[in-house]
Amino acid sequence: MKAVSIYIAIIALLWLSACRHDDEIFIPERVNVSTPELTSIDGFYLLNEGNMGSNKCTLDYYSYADGVYTRNIYGAANPTVPKELGDVGNDLAIYGSRLYAVINCSNKVEVMDVATCRRIGQVDIPNCRYIKFHDGYAYVTSYAGPVVIDPEYEQLGFVAKIDTATMQVVDRCIVGYQPDGLEIVDGKIYVANSGGYRVPNYERRLSVIDVKSFEVEEEIDIDINLQYVCCDKYGGLWVSSRGDYVSSTSRLYCYDVRKRRIVANVDVPVSAMCLDGDSLYIVSNAWSNVTMSSRPSYSIVDVAKKAVVSTDFITDGTSSEIRKPYCVAVNPLTKDIYVGDGRNYVNPGYLYCYDRHGVKRWSVRTGDIPAHIAFVGKTDE
Repeated sequence: MKAVSIYIAIIALLWLSACRHDDEIFIPERVNVSTPELTSIDGFYLLNEGNMGSNKCTLDYYSYADGVYTRNIYGAANPTVPKELGDVGNDLAIYGSRLYAVINCSNKVEVMDVATCRRIGQVDIPNCRYIKFHDGYAYVTSYAGPVVIDPEYEQLGFVAKIDTATMQVVDRCIVGYQPDGLEIVDGKIYVANSGGYRVPNYERRLSVIDVKSFEVEEEIDIDINLQYVCCDKYGGLWVSSRGDYVSSTSRLYCYDVRKRRIVANVDVPVSAMCLDGDSLYIVSNAWSNVTMSSRPSYSIVDVAKKAVVSTDFITDGTSSEIRKPYCVAVNPLTKDIYVGDGRNYVNPGYLYCYDRHGVKRWSVRTGDIPAHIAFVGKTDE
């Protein structure tokens, strides 16, 4: 994909935005933020979550070819789509020539052409959360039931199996309560069950699904209120716990899929994490119901050593500019680090770019709650 394809589509479609009759219109904006960089990665999409109930999920795009950041690219490319992307963007990923956005409270996975951002269609999944791909299928976690906080919540969640060719759900596998992140390793799907709606009766298990049979074959006890899962090259499955915000704090665990046991328990809070090589970049804005406050942090865990090797990867003192770190991503080629700032969660956020040494390069205003980044182009050399 070439970045120019996106901008040609924008120019051709901008005039159509006047046809929209929505109550709120998000105006596309292009901002020069950096000097051009020519690599095999053309750019990245950033999904802005938008506060729940506000219907303000938007999609931005940054082009390395010209250093231009474009806000609300989806709205420009799809002027006739009612309500644009929808309510609460929960995950973003690229598979083949398509871009997939998981829109939680709009109960859908939005499918777009990765080159133009033009809408291809949607897959209807209630209260959907996170997405992974394997052998032509997409796997999406779903809370299944409505957004209700109830310690006796009875609705179990599931993982939906989607044929990416037909965009149809072909199977479902029931897991635990309120499943969130998932990872696929050696023919197994590991699903982090949170039980977040059942506070204080949180879940604490990983569900293990056999890919071939698409049935749960094991439940692994980790900790309460699980969220993210990612696997390193050593067979370590890194799983984050949010804790209960009172007596149990957010932590990080490493479960060895070969030894089938927890091999590390790391005292580091996790709001978002991104694995690059042996470095697991972590940002946190861990909230405490005791102090009624949050504390930002920017850590690196060495997955080979299974230890924290940095407690502040922003080295130039500019971390004070960030109010609420909400997402983190690393360019796999240049090693630039991106941190999304949710600010006050109801107004536009900011995206900060740092070089591999943690020195700020640039920042730009985003949509509301910048939450997920997907790089476009060849990500390895």
